[in-house]
Amino acid sequence: MINITLPDGSRRPFENPVTVADVAASIGPGLAKAALGGKVDGKLVDASFLIENDAALEIVTDKHPDALDVLRHSTAHLLAQAVQRLFPGAQVTIGPTIDNGFYYDFAYERPFTPEDLPAIEAEMQKIVKEALPVIRSVKTRDEAVAFFKGMGEHYKAEIIESIPANEDLSLYSQGEFTDLCRGPHVPGTDKLRAFKLMKVAGAYWRGDHNNQMLSRIYGTAWLNDKDLKAYLHQLEEAEKRDHRRIAKQLGLFHIQEEAPGLVFWHPKGWALWQVVEQYMRRVYRSSGYDEVRCPQILDVSLWKKSGHWDNYKENMFFTESEKRTYALKPMNCPGHVQVFNQGLHSYRDLPIRYGEFGACHRNEPSGALHGILRVRGFTQDDGHVFCTEDQVEAEVTAFHRQALRVYADFGFSDVQIKIALRPDNRLGDDATWDKAEAALRAALSSCGVAWEELPGEGAFYGPKIEYHLKDAIGRTWQLGTMQVDFMMPARLGAEYVDEASQRRHPVMLHRAIVGSMERFIGILVENHAGAFPAWLAPVQAVVLNITDAQADWVESVRKTLANQGVRVQADLRNEKIGYKIREHTLQKIPYLLVVGDREKENGMIAVRTRSGEDLGTMKVEDFLARLHEESGPVA
Repeated sequence: MINITLPDGSRRPFENPVTVADVAASIGPGLAKAALGGKVDGKLVDASFLIENDAALEIVTDKHPDALDVLRHSTAHLLAQAVQRLFPGAQVTIGPTIDNGFYYDFAYERPFTPEDLPAIEAEMQKIVKEALPVIRSVKTRDEAVAFFKGMGEHYKAEIIESIPANEDLSLYSQGEFTDLCRGPHVPGTDKLRAFKLMKVAGAYWRGDHNNQMLSRIYGTAWLNDKDLKAYLHQLEEAEKRDHRRIAKQLGLFHIQEEAPGLVFWHPKGWALWQVVEQYMRRVYRSSGYDEVRCPQILDVSLWKKSGHWDNYKENMFFTESEKRTYALKPMNCPGHVQVFNQGLHSYRDLPIRYGEFGACHRNEPSGALHGILRVRGFTQDDGHVFCTEDQVEAEVTAFHRQALRVYADFGFSDVQIKIALRPDNRLGDDATWDKAEAALRAALSSCGVAWEELPGEGAFYGPKIEYHLKDAIGRTWQLGTMQVDFMMPARLGAEYVDEASQRRHPVMLHRAIVGSMERFIGILVENHAGAFPAWLAPVQAVVLNITDAQADWVESVRKTLANQGVRVQADLRNEKIGYKIREHTLQKIPYLLVVGDREKENGMIAVRTRSGEDLGTMKVEDFLARLHEESGPVA
């Protein structure tokens, strides 16, 4: 007798071994039809998987959190089958799932092009209608090698030859197509309905530029057409909001080949930067941080002591002078420890909080660079707190509440909290990591928030809280972080004198709210599609004349506003007023202040918004009062 325990705790007895599909059918025909696979004792399996012993079982339907991964994996096979039908002789290589979809690499006599995709997608739809059953079989390694070589699949055979000889391998077949795969897969091709091929690209076999260039086809797959359409709409919106396109349109910044991953900020972009930086500087002050400034390069001996040499040097830039090797700092923390070490501190001095808008450089791969969202040179709103163990929870709690206020001020209310736990490559012992992780959990518990845990994703010196923000079109970005570090203060000789006059190492908390200033500004650009609220806008208002007769009043208004701290420009060009209004509207300037003879005579301005709303004529001081109401948050 075999007992199957279902998620609700109920048990179903079976006299003989039973498949996942059989269990689903015993519950009801609706579930049998909906079953995509199962989870047996926590392991994801096919619907055809045979359960031979007592087990806990979840039936995977399209409502299960693992359903999308199964569907996307199976859709990759669907793509490969369609390609081989249309292009005989094409060899398959690898086809994994990725965020929001999948890809498959092919070796063929010519590269695939975007013009090939409609025909391939149509063939995929045809295979779906054929409702081919997906059947799993098992072969030894050598049998699998011979099988794929016999099919002319030399790349697949090469993959299998690298697998230990004593391993059995699973193969999946649907119609005439067979591929090596761990699975699981859907029971039949008719389960695959909501997908779209997105693009083609080149990829070297096994990522080695010395090998043959393959054709990579990317696709996306979803549970239903509604989700697919929503995703495609999100992509369209993301394209419209791309920070690189908007930056060019608004004249914010640029990046060029001579400085890969480094940003040239233009006046308007730097004005936006300064709004963010000065706001965050107020956050420093209100949270009890003293601002410091540390060197850009430090001798490698310090990076060896800190642990970065052993754990991070492949991401660092180095330089030499007078036979000494220096590293351009990738992080600010070792420098802040040097400031702390100047003088002996008492426990009464703690916590000591340092903040720095620290410019860092990291040797990111060129292929990973993406506008200002992923760069090699960036500035952090970085801060470090030196405190006792007893002070950790209170400091983390205060930081958490401050971070949420900052995100709300910038328009982000949907924030996900995650704790990244100890990685395999780390400093210290398990007892120290237990203590650090417990401190983060306790702080978040005291704040009454839920969080997700990410095993293995902490920094090499400590676990961290991560703050993930959802933007206006539903994308999620990881920004702020709070890290508990028992390691670096000891490695770099940081000490304080405790109540018993004993020297002890402080705990070091690494914190940032917006993280990389570059990345945060890129996210702001995309979140607002360049139409910033007035308090953030690089140019808050522009004063426009209708004829040259109003030029002196336009300049007077501009000076008055500028003297009150308004970021304002004047447009005195000899152009029609309609043209100028349209141009500045496209520049997404919040307020357009139009001046004609009547406005000049009465000492007024006609106020329009970039959305086209006519706010009527008003005195300059009344406009200032209105703008003051939109002056933004006070940290």
